[in-house]
Amino acid sequence: MIPLRGLSIFPSMVLHFDIGREKSINALEKAMIMNQKIFLATQKDENTDLPTIQDFYHVGTIAKIKQMLKLPGDSIRVLVEGVSRGEIKDVVLEVPYFKCKVVSVEEVEPEENTPHTSALMRAALSSFDEYLKLNPKISKDLFATIASINQPGRLADLITSHLDIKTEEKQIILETYDFDERLKKVSELLIREIEILNIEQDINVKLKTAINKHQKEYYLREQLRVIQDELGQTEDVEDEMENWNKQLKKLKIPAKTAEKVSKEIKRFSKLPPSSSESGIIRTYVETILALPWNKAAKTNMELKKAERILNEDHYGLEKVKERVLEYLAVVQLSNSIKGPILCLVGPPGVGKTSIARSVARATNRDFVRMSLGGVRDEAEIRGHRRTYIGAIPGRVIASIKDAGTHNPVFLLDEVDKIGADFKGDPASALLEVLDPEQNKDFMDHYLEIPFDLSKVMFITTANTTDTIPRPLLDRMEVINVPGYTEEEKVHIAEKYLIPKKVKEHGLKTTDITISETTVRDLINYYTRESGVRNLEREIANLCRKVARKIVTNKERSYRITPKNLESYLGKKKYRFDIVEGENEVGVTTGLAWTIVGGDTLFIETTLVPGSGKLVLTGQLGEVMQESAKAGISYIRSVSDKLGVADDFYKVQDLHIHIPEGATPKDGPSAGVTMCTAIISTLTNTPVRKDVAMTGEITLRGKVLPVGGIREKVLAAHRAGIKKVLLPADNERDIDDIPAAVRKKLEFVLIKTVDDALEHALVK
Repeated sequence: MIPLRGLSIFPSMVLHFDIGREKSINALEKAMIMNQKIFLATQKDENTDLPTIQDFYHVGTIAKIKQMLKLPGDSIRVLVEGVSRGEIKDVVLEVPYFKCKVVSVEEVEPEENTPHTSALMRAALSSFDEYLKLNPKISKDLFATIASINQPGRLADLITSHLDIKTEEKQIILETYDFDERLKKVSELLIREIEILNIEQDINVKLKTAINKHQKEYYLREQLRVIQDELGQTEDVEDEMENWNKQLKKLKIPAKTAEKVSKEIKRFSKLPPSSSESGIIRTYVETILALPWNKAAKTNMELKKAERILNEDHYGLEKVKERVLEYLAVVQLSNSIKGPILCLVGPPGVGKTSIARSVARATNRDFVRMSLGGVRDEAEIRGHRRTYIGAIPGRVIASIKDAGTHNPVFLLDEVDKIGADFKGDPASALLEVLDPEQNKDFMDHYLEIPFDLSKVMFITTANTTDTIPRPLLDRMEVINVPGYTEEEKVHIAEKYLIPKKVKEHGLKTTDITISETTVRDLINYYTRESGVRNLEREIANLCRKVARKIVTNKERSYRITPKNLESYLGKKKYRFDIVEGENEVGVTTGLAWTIVGGDTLFIETTLVPGSGKLVLTGQLGEVMQESAKAGISYIRSVSDKLGVADDFYKVQDLHIHIPEGATPKDGPSAGVTMCTAIISTLTNTPVRKDVAMTGEITLRGKVLPVGGIREKVLAAHRAGIKKVLLPADNERDIDDIPAAVRKKLEFVLIKTVDDALEHALVK
């Protein structure tokens, strides 16, 4: 006996199968020696490797071995023919093979079938014909062979052997000895299988109808997905959505925002991956999930440490440092405060941008910078709507995303250089960003959901407030960053710039020595600026020259002094006025403010015979010309008091000239200076060389306050002035002047032109 796995054999069937188990091979070899007969029974569980008596059915088929073929790998292919049914009565041997006592079940087919049997046979054949039509796996030609069989038992066996049913169901037919009963069971099996095949066919038809429309696209998409999976370029849509939903739960964002993002994720799941809308939604969702909704940098609350960092990075800039430290102190006390909006206003090169970086370092926040110079499109600030192709968030949200925290130091550089055109006004869009009351719910056009910017510390920089729109300026706290004095520039050069440039150019501190007097000459004769950019360039220029000499001459030590400075940098580029010589009539020293700092003006006047014309030269602006006219009118009104001829304006021409005629000059602050120069000429009284003055005058001879006092006084000190006349209302500005300069100058506060004449004219 050989137990079969997953296989049933019926009488009259010819079948081949492979055997490899040792017991089965032994049984086969023994049968070949004896009468070539073997009993084949089916195992109850085909996965059992070593079956026992209980593991196989006791009704099987007695078969005759027709052929045996040995295959590679110790297995044998055997061809058998079923002879008759058999039933095991006793198992004689189990080792080395199964040997059983089997009773053969003799089946005597009737010579003539009864009508009942014939009807059963016809029903079975009809069902089998329908089964063959529905099952494409079996050849249709088989029906003719089976239809020619007249024996009911053999017909039932043959039909069952061709059905795609379970082994247990075939075993039931094998164990049914009555022909009519066997035919009934076969018909029942056929009807059931036909019903299953019909349902399968309906499902296939419906699927084909549903798929037909997008079949080509579907297959191509599936192929593309498989290729991308193989290349590792994409992950499954389901996995992607699952990751998004997990990230969304972790973010802890407002309920309305979370609901909107969830809707977008659901929309994404219903779209085919290849559609353009799918890509837009993916970018949108990933942008929202990448924003730092709840991630904040842990700010530094130690004031002493912050102060030390600010002092390390910058020399001077006391007001800015003081304001930052005040902000940190308030945060420490209150634990919650809206980020301030500071506007650093000052000339180029004084360190406005670098102080913002230093503030970020001192407060331990991330730093992001956005340059507004030349920005003309409102969408740069607020982003584009998603209806546009290639829409992206505005640079504010993009910068916050890059920072990775929602409380960085955000520098808006060059806020005074924003433009406006047909694409909108970016300055107006900034109103919401820089308003502490509004930016809590900043709405970017791309996101269309509010994002909180109130924790961001905004710092803006500008060279002047004149071009900043008033509503925008109103939202910012303006801190004036003044230009550096000569002393401050010397300190910055020695402490910061020279060590930095020496290191950058691969030099050692012993290779190049720049004395303090050399640095002063660099500042005065080779640069003219409020900041230190050009000074840094000139120091770099010196380092390059020395580096070349070291490589060429192999000498390692060079000292740069005022005497040899011209051999390195060429002739001096600038000059500044030095007060020298005798006191002169009609020449006064005025003070002016320029974008690169203060300067001195020598105002010259002269009287020539004529018809009372007023000539103004030196490229003077309208305001300056009006100041001269106002001065003359005042002099005419007090001519008796001054001892001036009443008709001087009729018989003499007055010429006022300010040297360096190529440089435009304007403003009212030279009013008192021009008036004093004219009176000096008319009264033929010399003006003291060591006195400088500034102030606007009225027709009644009052002196009004002016701006830029700090820069003007520094220029006076540089020119060798000993006494400075300032409007009385400018007394408060004296405190801003460096203490070292204040000690060397005498300040006189004047209220009228008479006060100025008292101190300026030689008695």
